Amino acid sequence: MKQMLVQGRGGVLKTAIMQDGRLLEYDMERSDSDGELVGSLFKGRVVNVLPGMQAAFVDIGQAKNAFLYIDDCLHPHLERQPKEKPSITDLLRPSQSVIVQVVKEPLGTKGARVTTHYSLPGRYLVYMPNADYVGVSKKVNGEQERARLRAIAESGRRPGEGVIVRTAAEGEAADALEADLDRLRGLWTAIERRAETASAPSELHREEGLIHRLVRDMLSAEIDEVWIDDKKRYAETEQLVRRMAPALLPRIRLYDPAASAGLFERYKADKQLDEAFERRIPLSCGGDLVWDQTEALTVIDVNTGKFVGTRDLEDTVFRTNMEAAEQIARLLRLRDVGGIIIIDFIDMDLEEHRAQIARRMEELLRSDRSKTQVAGWTKLGLLELTRRKVRDQALRERRVICPACQGRGSV
Repeated sequence: MKQMLVQGRGGVLKTAIMQDGRLLEYDMERSDSDGELVGSLFKGRVVNVLPGMQAAFVDIGQAKNAFLYIDDCLHPHLERQPKEKPSITDLLRPSQSVIVQVVKEPLGTKGARVTTHYSLPGRYLVYMPNADYVGVSKKVNGEQERARLRAIAESGRRPGEGVIVRTAAEGEAADALEADLDRLRGLWTAIERRAETASAPSELHREEGLIHRLVRDMLSAEIDEVWIDDKKRYAETEQLVRRMAPALLPRIRLYDPAASAGLFERYKADKQLDEAFERRIPLSCGGDLVWDQTEALTVIDVNTGKFVGTRDLEDTVFRTNMEAAEQIARLLRLRDVGGIIIIDFIDMDLEEHRAQIARRMEELLRSDRSKTQVAGWTKLGLLELTRRKVRDQALRERRVICPACQGRGSV
């Protein structure tokens, strides 16, 4: 049983994905905030150009200037880019106006990361006005279906436009995909018109709110139930589902707002969240994980703890490491960990066991919506991976840095 929970209390909207009672994903949004910046488009003003870094800083009207790297200024189609990378000074100059899209939230002391490779996501397609190519999600099964979807996208796009067919398009009729493309093309046209008269810096388009993104990006036939505890948001969700995925409308259900137990409490999502953000996290076998996290690096230590096994040491270690891999993959998504991740699994003597652990991590991380890559084992026997991070919200909302020690934790 896979469920989607939407809880709105105290000015905070929380969402969770549960599978068989286990929390898989979590997100939140405050009603008094402007929401996430990722996906939003701005007409920015180039503040300074740094040829030594091949980058520029762009004022988009936020607290910190955004960072624009040269690769995000070149043509979005790799075959249309010059063979030799030009200097950033050939492309941008101070005080120049430029339309940019946020691809990474401001994190810590860093401003937002922006690009000129624009993309507008829909239910079935991602529209890229200047990309000039068609792609199909790798998660779409069957070569025949992939070819059908590619043909629909090719016939619908105009010269110079780019389209990526999303997983949700699998099995859908051509009319649904074409309607999605027309809507996204109209949205881009409106953004361009706005940019013609807007002064820099100014916002041209704000990415949709959390409920809209949830329905657009995550609601699928795999979700058995969607529970919402707020009548207003229930009506909003119903309307969105009726437009985007009408076949799934019977799965949208209203949780009694007057119930003594809140929605997250009823499904024990809050309890699992609190456990997920602890430094030491127990494993069901008796072992545990110890997390140490910095801005760009996360180190995870796996311990056997109380687990003594039943056969031999190598079997005990392997079973503990295998359970740790399952838990780590889940927690990386819940905590939204990004950057370099080093996992210190318990030492294993058999190379076959090491290979199985690495393969298992790769399998588990395929369902992660953030780009994740398992780099492999280091010479010191540590498993290294990287995960793209676009926001800094989940951990910040669950934990507040101590004002006395500023997170150093020493007396």
